[in-house]
Amino acid sequence: MGKLRFIAALWAAKLCRPLLRLLGRNATNFPGEVALRICPDFLGQIGKPGRIVAVTGTNGKTTVCNIIVSVLERSGIRPLCNREGGNIASGISAALAQGASLTGKTKYDVGVLEVDERSALRIFRYIEPELLVITNLTRDSVMRNAHPAYIADILTSAIPKKTKLILNGDDLITVGVAPENPRAYFAIDSLPGDTVELRNRIDDLRVCPRCAGELKYVYRRYHHIGKAVCAVCGYTNPEPDYLGTDADPENRRITVRERDGDWSCRLLSDSTFNIYNIVTVAAALREFGLARDVIAAALEKTELPSSRFHAAEGGGVTAVMQMAKDKNAFAISRVFDYLSGLPGKKEIIMMNSCIEDHVHGSENVCWMYDCDFEFLNTEEITRIVVTGPRYRDFYMRLLMAGVPEERLRQTPKELDAPKELALAEGEDVYILYGTAGIELAEKVQAATLREAESRRSQA
Repeated sequence: MGKLRFIAALWAAKLCRPLLRLLGRNATNFPGEVALRICPDFLGQIGKPGRIVAVTGTNGKTTVCNIIVSVLERSGIRPLCNREGGNIASGISAALAQGASLTGKTKYDVGVLEVDERSALRIFRYIEPELLVITNLTRDSVMRNAHPAYIADILTSAIPKKTKLILNGDDLITVGVAPENPRAYFAIDSLPGDTVELRNRIDDLRVCPRCAGELKYVYRRYHHIGKAVCAVCGYTNPEPDYLGTDADPENRRITVRERDGDWSCRLLSDSTFNIYNIVTVAAALREFGLARDVIAAALEKTELPSSRFHAAEGGGVTAVMQMAKDKNAFAISRVFDYLSGLPGKKEIIMMNSCIEDHVHGSENVCWMYDCDFEFLNTEEITRIVVTGPRYRDFYMRLLMAGVPEERLRQTPKELDAPKELALAEGEDVYILYGTAGIELAEKVQAATLREAESRRSQA
């Protein structure tokens, strides 16, 4: 009976995908939901690749996962992956079902799986990765993930004992996950702009995780990310196995220092969080066994996923889609900090409210007061248009951050936001959106370019 139930679940999942696409709907999770409803231990019975690299963490896991897949594909390896972003049990079930034969045997030798941190307890019960990358552990939605130490404990209890961890050595919360597992560390050497002072509202690691003594920072990149030393017991960051050094964001190059030599590779972006993504990818692929020159060559032809960053030009302006995760004060602060440091005048459409608030309202906006809106109080940002279900909350928070009212505009409808822009020729427009708002952000980007072109034609 168990085998028949599994086969029924597998075939139902496979049938769901073409039917959903025929209806024009996203097939990321639903086929897996159907499979798990029919066969609750579907993940235990479905065939899996012999080698699996899993990627988890609060921020950056989708980007890191997609770049790893891209490099492997350019290197002649076709991995099974949940690239569309379904990183909970149902999404991974859907990906495994799609990559299996009609009897449930996998068609792949290698798998690259993005795993939601809280789903690790359910997923790693059935899947034992050879390698597990943890990008970072930082504050996320307070309604879902609470404090990063809570997530660290979940991961420690869920990770299989034989899995080798690839950890962010600049994050002392991540460093403490599953201490008995084999591990390798990646980190980034000091960068221009590093400080010892806290420039952010969020600091999730105020005391030594070993003795609760005072932490002194050698350099602090942002929040609790950096190199610290305990003034009491001397606890500090581990020596990295993979150190990003001599970073040159302007020319998009970085050196990766290993214990037996250095090698250079291309950066896909000049932002610090994307520099981390590349060093993370380099460490993961080296641990996987890929040669340095193979990784470097593939990265020369790889771009950031368009769902995270996409620029288009028209009407004398550049409209940039920039992911800024919903209700994640840490991730949005990183975007605000990045935008404030970019040269030249720019405008912002802020539509990174949780898109589902249109249907299921939530009065919890506390994350906005952990978020560094103050970074946007700069003359280089000439106008901010707030829109979407939380536009009034954004407007008030920006006023509290000191942004002059004359630089702000507001409209409840996202597609009306481009009409509120100045669209000065040569300026960039940044469209900030959340994980559920990608399709709407694409429409807003297109509307922005149409508005710019219309104004130029009437001038």
